Amino acid sequence: MTDALRGRRWVLAAALAALVGACRGGKDDRLVVLCGGSFIPPTEALLAEFKARSGMEAVFTTGGSEDLLPNVKAKSIGDIFITHDPYLDYTKEAGSWADHADVGFLVPVLAVAKGNPKKLSSYDDLARPGLRVAISDPRYTTCGQMLEKLLEKKKIREAVMKNAENRFLKGHSALGNLVKTGAVDAAVMWNGVAHTFRDSLEVVPVPYEFESEFRVRVIALNYSKQPDRVRAFMDFAKSEGARIFSKHGYVR
Repeated sequence: MTDALRGRRWVLAAALAALVGACRGGKDDRLVVLCGGSFIPPTEALLAEFKARSGMEAVFTTGGSEDLLPNVKAKSIGDIFITHDPYLDYTKEAGSWADHADVGFLVPVLAVAKGNPKKLSSYDDLARPGLRVAISDPRYTTCGQMLEKLLEKKKIREAVMKNAENRFLKGHSALGNLVKTGAVDAAVMWNGVAHTFRDSLEVVPVPYEFESEFRVRVIALNYSKQPDRVRAFMDFAKSEGARIFSKHGYVR
């Protein structure tokens, strides 16, 4: 583990401890939701609607799923974990799983400026000479790894990487901003993040060619001190979660 990663996890752990201390101090009985960084808008909507219907409140903290997982393994912090595959398996392996709901899909999409000025129609077009491309860094991101495997399968990896130059980013919002500002002609990012930029970019409808499929999961953690509230939240997530996440673009 790098020093930067250790530092990031220490800061997250401190923030989580402060959050839980605030919630558990006194009579605060709000659920604590660990939210993967790619799912903030739908999580905000899910929690708001849950409160409106049930009167029960929940607060969330966000970070990379890999950074939140140690808290789940240690059974130390959190009542609910909102994440994606394969973190359901990791939660079960840790003995922390109580229940889960499938609420959507996390899918790489090909994003371009409104009107698709370069007339892209497939991932093969990313190899077009001179096209300015941005992608998520395969060293750090699942999306980048999925794209790299697809490009290797198509035998166009080197051409696309040349078009990407040094635009290998970790944050999907940064990819959206590059398309929005016209700094690149195309970017490959998660579907839900592209949805947040829907006013300034569009997703090219292409066949799903990736080897893997990732579902978005709402996971109940069995070490919660509020099992009744967790059960109520999960009932709500099972009945309304897919609708809410679909509305925010998490569809295949």
